Amino acid sequence: MDFKSKIILISGPTASGKSSFAIKLAKKVNGEIINADSMQVYKQLKILSARPDQKKPQKISHHLYGFHDAKTNFSTGKWLKLVLEKIQKIKKRKKTPILVGGTGLYFKALIDGLVKIPDVPAKIRNQIRGLQSKIGQDMFYKKLLKLDPVSKNKINSTDTHRSIRAYEVKLHTQKSIHEWYKNTKSNFNESDFYKIYIDFPRQELVKRINLRSKEMIKKGAIKEVKNFNKLRVRKNKSVNKAIGINEIRQYLNNEKELEEIIENISIKTRQYAKRQSTWARGNMKSWFKLNPNELNNFLKKL
Repeated sequence: MDFKSKIILISGPTASGKSSFAIKLAKKVNGEIINADSMQVYKQLKILSARPDQKKPQKISHHLYGFHDAKTNFSTGKWLKLVLEKIQKIKKRKKTPILVGGTGLYFKALIDGLVKIPDVPAKIRNQIRGLQSKIGQDMFYKKLLKLDPVSKNKINSTDTHRSIRAYEVKLHTQKSIHEWYKNTKSNFNESDFYKIYIDFPRQELVKRINLRSKEMIKKGAIKEVKNFNKLRVRKNKSVNKAIGINEIRQYLNNEKELEEIIENISIKTRQYAKRQSTWARGNMKSWFKLNPNELNNFLKKL
């Protein structure tokens, strides 16, 4: 296969070695690396987001890492717009774009296109959330099916988030969210991509996560959170979802010991890795799966 004509996508659970594999692959196919991780975009979170060290003498260009300020949210739409520009520029240089990260929605937006649903006013969103909270999910789901019957076989009755989203979209736009999805188009064909998923055995991944949690503390994660606290980032900003921020704050506030917060960071990271793997099983079925032992053999064949 001529990889140089492809857009290469590399995904996998957190701590699976995606970044190091991407660098080795980039050297083989004359590639440049683009970030596809929603936390690695933030300039103030180098250690906690496990951002790759771009100062190493690897001579591989990296894009969209550590450039966005944590005080403002960064959306999938913004990422896609920037990525499309980067891919075009990299291809003009006769190089291979390699997208690396663990944010499944980023890859989905790139492969399938991004749904251009009009923004639902905050008043309507709050009204619907209030209704769901008041009557409970069972009754709310029944109301959703009356409003939008198409949702019956597409949204699970227990999926609160998607139920609310479908309800608000239909109410505001008079058009089912599934119709919006159907009319979404990608900038690319499926054949433009070569998709690699690093499929790490669970027990090996747990060991790597535990080790990385300790390494983050050694590398200065506590100082990173101290500096982050000085920014006074609002609680509703998406950067606050980064694993480690709240845990280290508990240590800084003398609420928990260092060993306990390291363990808590490991637990949360393991839970996140499990969610990534579950998402991949449902949404990345067509991806080429490689376990850690197969990565080097894959590179040797290029």
